[in-house]
Amino acid sequence: MGVQESYPIDVAAIREDFPILDRKVGGDFTVPGEGEDDDLPLVYLDNAATSQTPKQVVDAIVDYYYGYNSNVHRGIHHLSQEASVAYENAHDRVAEFVGAAGREEVVFTKNTTEAMNLVAYAWGLEELEPGDTVVLTEMEHHASLVTWQQIAKKTGASVEYVRVDDEGRLDMEHAKELIDEDAKMVSVVHVSNTLGTVNPVAELADMAHEVGAYVFVDGAQSVPTRPVDVKDIDADFFAFSGHKMLGPTGIGVLYGKEEILDEMSPYLYGGEMIRRVTYEDSTWEDLPWKFEAGTPVIEQGIALHAAIDYLDDVGMENVQEHEERLAEYAYDRLTEFDDIEIYGPPGDDRGGLVAFNLDGVHAHDLSSILNDRAVAVRAGDHCTQPLHDKLGVSASTRASFYIYNTYDEIDELVDAVDDARQLFA
Repeated sequence: MGVQESYPIDVAAIREDFPILDRKVGGDFTVPGEGEDDDLPLVYLDNAATSQTPKQVVDAIVDYYYGYNSNVHRGIHHLSQEASVAYENAHDRVAEFVGAAGREEVVFTKNTTEAMNLVAYAWGLEELEPGDTVVLTEMEHHASLVTWQQIAKKTGASVEYVRVDDEGRLDMEHAKELIDEDAKMVSVVHVSNTLGTVNPVAELADMAHEVGAYVFVDGAQSVPTRPVDVKDIDADFFAFSGHKMLGPTGIGVLYGKEEILDEMSPYLYGGEMIRRVTYEDSTWEDLPWKFEAGTPVIEQGIALHAAIDYLDDVGMENVQEHEERLAEYAYDRLTEFDDIEIYGPPGDDRGGLVAFNLDGVHAHDLSSILNDRAVAVRAGDHCTQPLHDKLGVSASTRASFYIYNTYDEIDELVDAVDDARQLFA
C-alpha cells in the first residue's frame, strides 16, 4: 500500500486531546519519570485492550464530581435531580449511537463480560434445557465462550462451535448446519480481537431467527471502531465496553430488544431496581432500571456520553477508514518479512488490529523487547485460548490501532520487531 501522506481525520489535532501520548517511558516502571532511561516517546498500540481517554471525557468526570456529585433516582434535592437527568441522558445518547429504540433497551453494566453474564443467567438459566444448543464460534472471547459453556453445564444444554477456516473467517456452511431447530442462542463476536475478522453478524442473525433462536453479538471491538446499528443487524442482544471507545473503565452496555428484556427476570436484586417491596414479595422497576441494581455507574455513564460525543465529532465512518488504513499498512509492513506469521484475513479485509508471531521468539519476549523501545502491545492469548490452540500457538503479539495512531508509529513497531529478529538470530 505504501505510506499515506494524508489521513481521513486530523490526527495531529486529535493527539493534542490525549496528554498521555506525550509521555516518555522506559527504565523502572515503579518510579516513572525518575530514571535516566525515561526518555523514549510512547507508542501506544494496545487499543483493543483499552483505548486512551481524551481531555473532554476527563473533564466530564471532573465536572460531575466538582459540580453535581450525588446519587440518582433517590433524592428530591437539586444535585440528585441534576445527576439523575445526566445519567438518564447518557442512556438516551447510547441508544441513539447504536440505533436502539430508546433508553428502555440500554442497560448499563460494568463491562461486556457482565452484560454477557446478565443475559446468560437471567435468560439462559430460565430458558435452556437438555436438548437445546447454544451456537458459538471458534473465535469467541472468553467472555462469551466461558459464560455459555458454564450455563450449558448448569442447564444440560450443549454448546457447538462454528469452524474458523484457514484464512480466519467463519465457515458459513458449517454455521447453517449448526443453527438448526435445537439452537436457542447464537452468540458471536462482531470483530475478532485476535484475528481482526469482521463477521457477517446480520446474516447469522437471519439464520438464528429462521429457527426461532436469539442472537447475541459481542460488539466490544466493533462499536468503538465502526458505525453500528443494532436494528440493521437485527441483534436480540448486543454488548460493548466504554473503556475501548475513549470512555472510562467500569462501564459496559447491554442492548436488548425491549420485548425480550421485559420478559426477563432481573439478574441482580436490591435497591434501585425495585418498585414495591413487602415482606412477602417484590415488584420491579421499568426498563432499563430493573437490571441496574444498587447505586449504578453514574460517573461512568456520564463520561461515556462524552466519549460518544467525541467519536461522533470525528465521525464513525472516518474512525473506521483510519483504522482500516493503519491495519492494512501494518499488515503490509510485517509481511515484508518471511519469518513473521500473521493470523486472520488479509490486510485490506480486517478490523484495526494485527496479531502475529516472529519465528523463534515467544510473544512475551517480543513484547518485552518492544517495550524497551517504548512500543506498547499486547502479548498472550488475548482471552481466546481455544482459538490459539487451534492456531497451534500458545500466544501471539497483537498491535491494535485507534484514532490517534499514525503510520510513523507502525514504522516504529516494525523497526522494533526487526531489532528483536536480529537479537535472536
